[in-house]
Amino acid sequence: MTSGLSGELKWWQRGVIYQIYPRSFQDDSGDGVGDLRGVTRRLPYVAGLGVEAVWLSPIFTSPMRDFGYDVADYCAIDPLFGTLEDFDALVQEAHRLGLKVMLDYVPNHTSSDHAWFQEALGGKESPRRDWYVWRDPAPDGGPPNNWKSFFGGPAWTFDQASGQYYLHQFLPSQPDLNWRNREVRAAMMDVLRFWMRRGVDGFRVDVIWLLAEDERFLDEPVNPDWQPGHPEHASLLHPYTQDQPETHAYIREMRAVLDEFDDRMMVGEIYLPVEQLLPYAGTPGSPMVHLPFNFHLILLPWNAEQIGAFVDDYDAACRAAGSWPNWVLGNHDQHRFKTRVGAAQSRVAQTLLLTLRGTPTVYYGDEIGMENVPVPFEQMVDPAGLQQPDSPQAGRDPERTPMQWDGSANAGFCPADVTPWLPLAENFREVNVAAQEADPASDLNYFRALTRLRAEHPALVAGEYRRLDAGHADVFAYERGLGPERVVVVLNFGAETRTLPADLQGTTLLRSLGTSEDQTALQPNEARVVRLEA
Repeated sequence: MTSGLSGELKWWQRGVIYQIYPRSFQDDSGDGVGDLRGVTRRLPYVAGLGVEAVWLSPIFTSPMRDFGYDVADYCAIDPLFGTLEDFDALVQEAHRLGLKVMLDYVPNHTSSDHAWFQEALGGKESPRRDWYVWRDPAPDGGPPNNWKSFFGGPAWTFDQASGQYYLHQFLPSQPDLNWRNREVRAAMMDVLRFWMRRGVDGFRVDVIWLLAEDERFLDEPVNPDWQPGHPEHASLLHPYTQDQPETHAYIREMRAVLDEFDDRMMVGEIYLPVEQLLPYAGTPGSPMVHLPFNFHLILLPWNAEQIGAFVDDYDAACRAAGSWPNWVLGNHDQHRFKTRVGAAQSRVAQTLLLTLRGTPTVYYGDEIGMENVPVPFEQMVDPAGLQQPDSPQAGRDPERTPMQWDGSANAGFCPADVTPWLPLAENFREVNVAAQEADPASDLNYFRALTRLRAEHPALVAGEYRRLDAGHADVFAYERGLGPERVVVVLNFGAETRTLPADLQGTTLLRSLGTSEDQTALQPNEARVVRLEA
């Protein structure tokens, strides 16, 4: 894998990836749900953020029981979002604006509505029976083992007609594909080719670490740290359903297909510790995903000591492995980072994301400071929440609400006389793109200032990372250096003013709070970027 420390960086190394949840970005058809024409209409705004690529969450034909992550046809656009012609127009406009386009690829499971599964239901002799994972009942007639679904309950559903159970790590309507079957792999590789031939530049690969299961189908051990109220799936440890050796071989096959085309990439959704995460990048002679998603900024406690220690360890591990780092603060499965870290720390978090060594991924609306929107149970639509009423944190609706474009009815997302598919934030009349465009001190313009810094200072993109001693436990400071250029980032995670050491004082390039010229005092919750003289 290209290290990025020498030579020309690839687009997926140098630029920011911007995730769009199409249902919630812009409704063009007037039905209260976002669509492809709406996304296309808003692409100039996205390009104006200074990002490199857009990643679209699933837009394929689907019954939408899991909002597109249950695919019924991998090579067709769901009519809710538009047509293949609408998609082609989106790609053309994105490329005209200098944006790359990434799609969500969902290889672990299909919808139960998919023609493959419907054929598999025909019985044990069906040619596509082995395209899915089937097992006989346990001796007592129950599920074959104790495996749990991520959404709660057993990971097995009984098929009365054949007397067997099929595996689903998510909803019963999301049966797992059997990646041990060569025909399955060939069909799924053709899906990648189909979209790359239409101009797609890359893929975010859904739950890529789940593709294989242990062939012995043993019970998984109980998690001794699980407590009531936590998601049921976490009540077990998962040595037999996650991170199996065969998965790496399957990903190498995917990578070989991507390498049939020029300059394409894939990023894998992988929730694993770093020592298990980085091997998914493969080796120079046997590459796998270009970027194994690093979600640790989402998962770690928000304080300078733990964040700083992780950044040090992860950067060193990436360097040792020859892997390019990447960073994520939020996505469609995780609560909004401004809600998670608090409003006072939101610009500290944004600055961290956009100035560390590696590729940042940004979730739509985070650039204007959108927060979780409380969704009453009667308006909840996410199956992760509906199936686990005792685990309110499992619901993902609060971070999937409509983009807030302006202060008009429905925030400009859909017509005023239409009910959007999820409720809007109460503060949309104050927190929206139009209001923030007009405010030089807004979150939106702060985000743009950070992406401009990345464009103007190569050290923030290609430079080395080095931790610096800020003299305070609640201040995280680091240097990005490239040739003679030295850019220092100082982040105050605390609520007290801190005096900066003399060697961290330089020419201020950007600060998150106020306009003071005092180089020695770092305000509470302040982020500052400075250039040091060579």
